[in-house]
Amino acid sequence: MGGLRKLETPFVAPGPCGVAVRDRLKHLTPQDERVLRAVGAHQGALASRDLKTRCANGLEHGADTWAARKRDLTKESSSRIAGSITKATHDQWALARRCQAAHIRQLDAGIRTLRHRLSLPLGEKGTKHAAGGYRSKGEWFRKSRRLAALEDRHATAVADWQAGRVRVVRGGKRLLNTRQHLTEARLTEGEWRERWVAERWFIAADGESGKRFGNETIRVTPDGEVSIKLPVPLAHLANTRHGRYTLASTVAFAHRGAEWADRITANRAVAYRIHLDTERGRWYLTASWQRPAVQTIPLAAACARGVIGVDTNADHFAAYLLDQHGNPVGGPHRFGYDLSGTTTHRDAQIRHALTRLINWAVRAGVAAIGIEDLDFTTEKTREKHGRRKRFRQLISGMPTGKLKARLVSMAAEQGLAIVAVDPAYTSMWGAQHWQKPLTTPRRKMSRHDAAGIAIGRRALGHPVRDGVSPARTELRAWGRTAPPPHDRSDRAGHRTAQAAPGNRGREGTRPPTTDRPPGEPPPSGKRKREPSASNTVRDAPSTQQWVQDSLMHTG
Repeated sequence: MGGLRKLETPFVAPGPCGVAVRDRLKHLTPQDERVLRAVGAHQGALASRDLKTRCANGLEHGADTWAARKRDLTKESSSRIAGSITKATHDQWALARRCQAAHIRQLDAGIRTLRHRLSLPLGEKGTKHAAGGYRSKGEWFRKSRRLAALEDRHATAVADWQAGRVRVVRGGKRLLNTRQHLTEARLTEGEWRERWVAERWFIAADGESGKRFGNETIRVTPDGEVSIKLPVPLAHLANTRHGRYTLASTVAFAHRGAEWADRITANRAVAYRIHLDTERGRWYLTASWQRPAVQTIPLAAACARGVIGVDTNADHFAAYLLDQHGNPVGGPHRFGYDLSGTTTHRDAQIRHALTRLINWAVRAGVAAIGIEDLDFTTEKTREKHGRRKRFRQLISGMPTGKLKARLVSMAAEQGLAIVAVDPAYTSMWGAQHWQKPLTTPRRKMSRHDAAGIAIGRRALGHPVRDGVSPARTELRAWGRTAPPPHDRSDRAGHRTAQAAPGNRGREGTRPPTTDRPPGEPPPSGKRKREPSASNTVRDAPSTQQWVQDSLMHTG
């Protein structure tokens, strides 16, 4: 392992900590929609005002300022609505701070790379771990100007961080910027305005354990009846007692409906959110709740029945099934997806590919899926891969964070564990040690398929390459000991495993290294034959049979 970085230990990813399900609010009356729009606009204005106050407080925020903000909101809504608004404000402010810190780290990485490359002579070649010098004086000059711009941005971002200033847009910065590019977005000003207003509404309520059906503000009964506690200025719109408005629509959660019904029947907390999809003109109700933290199973228990190694690529998952010994079983599996188009299309493609992968894992009988613990944060900077624009677009388009979260959540529903492994050298070693030996006229192996084997072996705790070949691992699975080293000294190490005397495959015909058509040699060019008597006198005692070649006739 000389010159290679130390590999991180595989670990079982923790399971999901929350659940969210959604259903459509069908058959709403015109009065229902007017009430929902009025409630969303009123509470959205309160949320915008509260966020502005929170951002103005900055680092001086405390329990006293929080209580003062909540008292001001309670006068125009209710105590529970005010609590939901302030909590959403704090979550939004904290998210902005985390994004601000990530932006500073990204600027730091870009500045370090630019300073390093500017310090090198022109035309100096780079190494595998560091970029080289720039090609011309013009490029050097342009990069020096970019360095000055990044240093200015970094100084501004650090000053904002130290002062506690964040810049948040309710409704989303992307949607706000779309206003200046309506033609490219294929939107009219009216359509954009409707979407912008709907995104800034606030119709949500946090759950409360011990309250009726787990929520007092937005209440959903086991029969699916939805009612809303109206804020004080809109109490005159109520159609039931205690200032509540009951919608004509009912909901029935098809996905996890039994789990949701158990929670509300036991009066456990369930949070709800109502929102409008302006493109389709449909109203939706989303229910969410937290799950207690579950202790992850040990790595050895997760991999006891084998594992499926998955290599993530720009357009497909390359998966391979391995048994508990690390031997490839069957052929490669590929689950394709298309990440072009809208966000909704990309999410649907990823979800469909993961569903097929998980269903195959369930049919294969394994208890774990091995996947690389990818993080492309340092690889997305244009300073490191400035000339490789297509490569930067490729890695930027891979939703690694969302993919891992969704895979963990979906696999947990099927009782599967996710084993995260170090991604270092999986593609290189997989192609070097597994692609060619497993390629046959009937089985085509790609570099990504071989990487799936490397990922699976690393999840199982087996080395990908060091002293282990495909032939040896296959012999180990059939109960045969590995071939001896080139000599009998200890420097080559011990043999891998010795078969037990009762193993039926102990003295049988050795299996071929890979599948092959009948009558043809394996790709290595070596045939395997059944053990037979020796042809020499020297080895006769081992078989208790003397063998002598016939005399040569001369003359």
